[in-house]
Amino acid sequence: MAAQPAVDVERYLARIGYDGPRVVNRDTLEALQRAHMTAVPFENVDVYTGVPVRTGTNWSVPKVVDQGRGGWCFELNGAFGALLSALGFRVLHLAAAVVLRGPTDVVDHLTLEVVLDDGPWLVDVGFGDGPCRPLALNRSGLQDGLVASFELVRGPQATTLVRHDGGTPTAQYRFRRVAVTLDDLEPASQRLQADRTMIWHTRAFASRLVDGGPGRISLLGSTLRRTAPDGAVTDALVADGEWSDVLKTHFGIQVTLDEPPERGNTIVR
Repeated sequence: MAAQPAVDVERYLARIGYDGPRVVNRDTLEALQRAHMTAVPFENVDVYTGVPVRTGTNWSVPKVVDQGRGGWCFELNGAFGALLSALGFRVLHLAAAVVLRGPTDVVDHLTLEVVLDDGPWLVDVGFGDGPCRPLALNRSGLQDGLVASFELVRGPQATTLVRHDGGTPTAQYRFRRVAVTLDDLEPASQRLQADRTMIWHTRAFASRLVDGGPGRISLLGSTLRRTAPDGAVTDALVADGEWSDVLKTHFGIQVTLDEPPERGNTIVR
């Protein structure tokens, strides 16, 4: 396994605007998670425009902290896991398979297990509109994920994260509680970057919480979507020449597309 560099905790906490307690407990964990999901967007701009990305924290931490960027699951959960570890949390990387489009065992997601004195918790800052607070891994039944209720359904081979909206359950992703390394996930990252039919390559997006959630703001192609704390959604069309300005204003991402956000664009840096 490649050595991962030490995390500058003070700079990382400043990046996410966190100046609260650093006690290793569930309350601190939730506060850090929500601060991260507010300050650091879930975004695919690099992957969408063909800029190679990697799973190691020597890539993800500088991208998040120094460049003021976000990223996809391998980058966001990799970087956040490194921060948590540096703060004294016990963190395990878990490989997952997204099942939104049907059952599959193909690994295409990284999530985190954080072990506290009161048990293990599922923590994820890189799954779009996923849970915004830790979920108890050893608990049955519905749990409040801030944006919706979630359930962790344990099976003989894997555990499935299920979202409940208005009583309707939707499976999100499946994972085995077996620790992996970031190096182990590099092939999955490379495979997803190479497959140009994937959603990562067909529409550029960025999304983050507003003020710790549950409100959210998202740029989905040419649509700027605001989701209020009560779930009300407001969409606004973004003109071709405004896309990069909106990306900077609402997500802090300072890149310029050479043309409107459609498949095949490149970034002018």
